[in-house]
Amino acid sequence: MTAEDARAELLRLRSSIDNLDAALVHLLAERFKCTEQVGRLKARAGMPPADPDRESVQIARLRSMAETSGLDPHFAEKILNVIIAEVIRNHEQFADEAEA
Repeated sequence: MTAEDARAELLRLRSSIDNLDAALVHLLAERFKCTEQVGRLKARAGMPPADPDRESVQIARLRSMAETSGLDPHFAEKILNVIIAEVIRNHEQFADEAEA
């Protein structure tokens, strides 16, 4: 493989990575639109922002999907934990607004 071939392949791979990153951002935006609706519903109903049982099920589900997909389940869990923490933070904010 020549250096020119390697550069062309690198550009192709990076283009794919860029497209995947864009898809991830759009998927996260859609996910957070849904979780915002959940948070506002919970706030109106006086339900707690966090649901540890649901979170446990989701983590187990994601770990299983990660294993099936060849992704490190520990890494997948870390990513989901970041997302869950942000969702809970948003839900707490909605609860605070509902109390005000």
